[in-house]
Amino acid sequence: MRPAERAVIGSLHDSADGARVSKPNLPESPPASSPSPAAADGQPGTLLWTPSAERRDGSRMAHYLRWLERERGVALPAESEGPTARYQAAWQYSVEHLEDFWGGLWDYFELGPRSFSKVLERREMPGARWFSGAELNYMSRLARWPGERCAVVHRSENGVGQRLSYAELLAAVARCRAGLCRLGVERGDRVVGYVTNGPEALIGFLATSSLGAIWSSCPPEFGVESVLDRFSQIAPKVLIACEGYHYGGKRFERSAEVARLCEALGSLTALVRVTSSAAGASSPSVQRGGLKTLSFAELCSVPAELEITPVPFEHPLWILFSSGTTGLPKPIVHGHGGMLLEHLKVLALHSDLGPEDRFFWFSTTGWMMWNYLIGGLLVGATIVLYDGNPGHPDLGALWRMAGEEKVTYFGCSAPFLMACRAAQLVPRELAELGALRAVGSTGAPLPSSGFEWVYSAVGRDILLGSVSGGTDLCTAFVVSCPILPVYSGELQCRALGAHVQALDAMGKPVMGEVGELVIAAPMPCMPVSFWNDPDGRRYRESYFDHYPGIWRHGDWIQLTERGSAVISGRSDATLNRGGVRMGTSEFYRVLEDLPQIRDSVVVETSDADGRGKLWLFVAPVPGQALDAPLLAAIKRELRGKLSPRHVPDEIVAIREVPRTLSGKKLEVPIKRLLGGAPLASVVNPGTLQNPAALDELLAAASARARPAVG
Repeated sequence: MRPAERAVIGSLHDSADGARVSKPNLPESPPASSPSPAAADGQPGTLLWTPSAERRDGSRMAHYLRWLERERGVALPAESEGPTARYQAAWQYSVEHLEDFWGGLWDYFELGPRSFSKVLERREMPGARWFSGAELNYMSRLARWPGERCAVVHRSENGVGQRLSYAELLAAVARCRAGLCRLGVERGDRVVGYVTNGPEALIGFLATSSLGAIWSSCPPEFGVESVLDRFSQIAPKVLIACEGYHYGGKRFERSAEVARLCEALGSLTALVRVTSSAAGASSPSVQRGGLKTLSFAELCSVPAELEITPVPFEHPLWILFSSGTTGLPKPIVHGHGGMLLEHLKVLALHSDLGPEDRFFWFSTTGWMMWNYLIGGLLVGATIVLYDGNPGHPDLGALWRMAGEEKVTYFGCSAPFLMACRAAQLVPRELAELGALRAVGSTGAPLPSSGFEWVYSAVGRDILLGSVSGGTDLCTAFVVSCPILPVYSGELQCRALGAHVQALDAMGKPVMGEVGELVIAAPMPCMPVSFWNDPDGRRYRESYFDHYPGIWRHGDWIQLTERGSAVISGRSDATLNRGGVRMGTSEFYRVLEDLPQIRDSVVVETSDADGRGKLWLFVAPVPGQALDAPLLAAIKRELRGKLSPRHVPDEIVAIREVPRTLSGKKLEVPIKRLLGGAPLASVVNPGTLQNPAALDELLAAASARARPAVG
């Protein structure tokens, strides 16, 4: 397992008819926009940035809205009425006229002739069926880009790197595809990767996709049991596995773990070993106990023409897994067409990415953001893959890399940005970030202080895209938008085609109030199914039991009249004090402003009589004790900035906040454990990056709960 530093992870050409995504007349360097003079105060709701007219009008979103008016006859407010009014009207159209909207995107992105009988068979959830009769392949999109353009930049903390043009990438995919076929991989078979975020993972996925097989992956820091919890559910035929990886300046060997996986996965017929790079030395294949073993270089050694197998719109593309913190991870199946259409929409229109961009998002192969990042190839961008510790040799490493590679879109997690802020980092002084025009943030709510830090320390003329979505849909549905302003602490808008609503306790939509985040209409990117869930029961229970026919996502959200949103944390980790519901992120926003506190987690428990107790666990900075002055400061800040109800009943010092392997705080499991649930039924230690931190937290809570002796 990697060290606890993992917690900081936690576009197209113009054409005459405008059918392709384009960025008409966009200059090489985006013109200056309009940061607000108030950008430095970091108060929630403060206007921080407004795009200049030239940048706004040259965006792909603006181009698409004009296309809607011209080609589809959609009546939108005039441009003189402002971009917010235009976008809100377009969003309303997209969720009320699903068939017209998604069918229009098929045409706008030129996905081919309309070979489908209907855009949407049944407008219901679950059970919606999209683009019946259509055949395509996720991989087909990549073949349209000029071969000389750079497709992939790979950087590693140990200095190993690689660059591939689109022609070189497609040639490697063709060789890998041919190698998989020699191993007997056919349409519908599963190919899995136990690999780092390097070219091998990308090439392996694209080759698998091209022949209609199904991909899934885990990063090599996952322990054997965690990997088996995932891969054993889907019976893979081929395992592509690295023999080791570098992290934090150290080499971690994985040969023993790979051997154990091969022994336990009885469905395997072949193991493909990855050495230090895709160009690593070839070694002869061997047959061991019925399992063929060869190197990745050997797998890709025979030149071949690229073939791409058309598959139905909902044919499985990849299987993503939920965190598995409280049980077996859910094997979530996404389809070729849904992912292709959704990622084109969200990356081209909402992220404004195209062929002139260099797109980076820090991720491992076990987080959905890896799949999201790869989607940059669909819009012709150059994707930047980074493998290693984002804090090695210091927190400036990724920013320096971004400057060296002229990254235009820098994506990361909210905890990473807050760690940079806590370290008083000033990236614009560490690196030449002149090419950077957008910063993306996800994985947790980004507090207003994080927004303030980005605009003061990274750049004033930057679109800060704080977004929210999930593995379940493999996308963001509360997103950024290049034509809209940025307000501190707020996500800019609901995505086109995503009927996101906030529901009150009675299940009624509300505006300006915190409510349950739901999606009230189907989207093509919703899971095709869960693997090994033939009657769909597990799928229905996961999303549709609470509100029949409506997707319940499990977050608190507040929608504003201007169309922006605030995410307040997980709804299943809700705090209820004196009848007032509170999101955990409210606490974290306040506590992150206290320089004495490095991290925190807050939960509420109730006893047999229903009396609640609010627990706050804080990890002070090194050398700082949870002494009387700090306790007083915590209570004062929470009382003054939130309310007296927000003052915890118990404040307990810990060294680390327990987190999942993807960096999420363990709020719900801690709540259940403190409520008396047995550890074995609540959390799988193999899904945690720091299991000892959970043991320490429970011991500290137990000591606090025991009555004093004497």
